[in-house]
Amino acid sequence: MYMCLSNRSLSSVSDASGCSMVALLHTGAAKFPRTLLPRVRQAVRSLLAAGVLKGYGSIVSRKLASHGFGASMAAMSSFPPQRYHYFLVLDFEATCDKPQIHPQEIIEFPILKLNGRTMEIESTFHMYVQPVVHPQLTPFCTELTGIIQGMVDGQPSLQQVLERVDEWMAKEGLLDPSVKSIFVTCGDWDLKVMLPGQCQYLGLPVADYFKQWINLKKAYSFAMGSWPKNGLLDMNKGLNLQHIGRPHSGIDDCKNIANIMKTLAHRGFIFKQTSKPF
Repeated sequence: MYMCLSNRSLSSVSDASGCSMVALLHTGAAKFPRTLLPRVRQAVRSLLAAGVLKGYGSIVSRKLASHGFGASMAAMSSFPPQRYHYFLVLDFEATCDKPQIHPQEIIEFPILKLNGRTMEIESTFHMYVQPVVHPQLTPFCTELTGIIQGMVDGQPSLQQVLERVDEWMAKEGLLDPSVKSIFVTCGDWDLKVMLPGQCQYLGLPVADYFKQWINLKKAYSFAMGSWPKNGLLDMNKGLNLQHIGRPHSGIDDCKNIANIMKTLAHRGFIFKQTSKPF
């Protein structure tokens, strides 16, 4: 017979419920008929959301998987419910120099579609953009971003890329009013300054979905209690994560953002919008 040992008092409803669930799964008695699986899944969701199974997450995950619940149930026990179905991780790279050139123009436009339940990447949008005001990249820009002239020459204009973003959003079901999604950036610059500024300069409209976002630096500071002065490098260090790829590569920065978000979610952090309404 399996005995549930805990340093906490089993007199509480939470602990008793947690022990009962774990004990049931350990004894092998949890051979649920297929017709009851949806009800069992819902019951487990409720227990997880209420924190009843807190402390037993890894055990429950393994046992649920062994009884045919699969990876989705295991993921559910690892992450608390988020407010959004999808997080759209974005990180622009733009023309630059010392002293800074004006106007700056977006030259790399990456987006990762992150599932809000599993925190895994489901889809990627990635395009380079042809600058038109300053079409020749500076040596400083190439050294900083790793983007060479041949990567932007002949690429679509920002207007064309924005049209393709909208097509991708529609294809991914992100324009469905019932689907809650929000952009995530490392700072406010991308969607508060860079995109609206360039769109204004070119006379282009800014889609409503670009007007609300989560600043990962703020989210990290809420979760960890310290401000990441050096952005992704400080956040990776604070979470003991290995930096992915090349700093200031837009697509690599997006992967780092996604990895940091997954780690914070695993620790129980719930992401909320940080931008103010336009």
